[in-house]
Amino acid sequence: MKFDTSEAFAKGLDSLDNLNFEDRFYKAKDIIYMDGNSLGLMPKAGEAALLSAIEDYKNLGIDGWTEAGQPWFYYAESLGARMSKIVGACEDEVVVTGSTTVNIHNLLSTFYKPSGKRTKLLMDELNFPSDIYAAKGHIRLLGRPEDDLVLLKSRDGVTLDEDDIISAFTDDVATVLLPSVLYRSGQLLNIERLTAKAHEKGIIIGFDCCHSAGSVPHKLHDWDVDFAVWCCYKYLNGGPGSSAAMFINRRHHGTRPGLPGWFGSDKSRQFDMALEFEPAAGAGAWQVGTPHIFSMAPIGGSLSVYEEFGMNNVREKSLGMTSYMMYLIDTLLADQHGFSIATPRHPQRRGGHVALARDTDSIRINACLKARGVIPDFRFPNIIRLAPIAFYNTYHEVWRVVDIIREIMVSKEYLSMDEKRGPVA
Repeated sequence: MKFDTSEAFAKGLDSLDNLNFEDRFYKAKDIIYMDGNSLGLMPKAGEAALLSAIEDYKNLGIDGWTEAGQPWFYYAESLGARMSKIVGACEDEVVVTGSTTVNIHNLLSTFYKPSGKRTKLLMDELNFPSDIYAAKGHIRLLGRPEDDLVLLKSRDGVTLDEDDIISAFTDDVATVLLPSVLYRSGQLLNIERLTAKAHEKGIIIGFDCCHSAGSVPHKLHDWDVDFAVWCCYKYLNGGPGSSAAMFINRRHHGTRPGLPGWFGSDKSRQFDMALEFEPAAGAGAWQVGTPHIFSMAPIGGSLSVYEEFGMNNVREKSLGMTSYMMYLIDTLLADQHGFSIATPRHPQRRGGHVALARDTDSIRINACLKARGVIPDFRFPNIIRLAPIAFYNTYHEVWRVVDIIREIMVSKEYLSMDEKRGPVA
């Protein structure tokens, strides 16, 4: 589509959009919310699902484990089966449980087994810090030397070169853990290609899909990915602190989890209270603790929106909105006001957000946006992340955000803002 910079054009795009579900979400009237890649807005169906779970607790007490509308005893698996459609997995390959970092510890304890010449855990220097913390802690617990963790270097500080990644698949690498989408730049890695190349070298490979699950369609099973983790509070709209999820390829079912827990037991025998762990047959075996029902229920409501909307439609509209935003930034902000886009341009190489970069004053500009009623987020040192969400943002909001940034730059109002960011960016 050939874009133009007029407000009328943006409104015209919205008039053609039959995929706007903003009435299904709680959205403040005078706020333009562009931070769904950090915390998605509350779906009304999510609220209803949580209230239903609370009612079950009120009315059923302990019988809710088996008699609730969504029986709690099987909830992690039943939610996982529904979520499997979003990430391209078999129903028994996904379980909703834990938090992302705990799940990384869990899966590394299972799939990173340094032995012989294969001792290295390969990650990258642009990975989300929590993943690195988990990996370093895991290596210390194993009593391994620190240099068993290999962090791939970035050529430009914002993206990864996939040929460099593949070149790092050397004979001493045991396991690889990479992001599907880089959290700062929004670069989308070619999961299928990287998985195939890792397996050619006999390497186990997993992905942190926090910034792609619910935004980018995946085929984790068909691509033969070994394992993956993701949170459910970003694009999946599960609410702050909602339970996370993990994928374990069927090829690995039957492998003994490295961090076994009671709720990973074979459900038919869990209450036998045997002292020997008998794992469940599928991904449910990797549950460590009792499911957090009130942190899971909103996810179920959000999934109902996905089931109606369709993951391919989510991606198509997301790409349309980010393409339009990039056009406006290039046309109205780049040369005139010193902005650049750190996100790859090719649709197959970017996730669901646009990384707007400026060498100076980016913290101040971000603060100005919030004062103007635009909710972005900031990633150190100079990235303003803007995420137009297919469900509840409009093309006119995309136009307004860029126009507001232009106004901020022309008026220089950002100079009145503090140069220091707050504790939560």
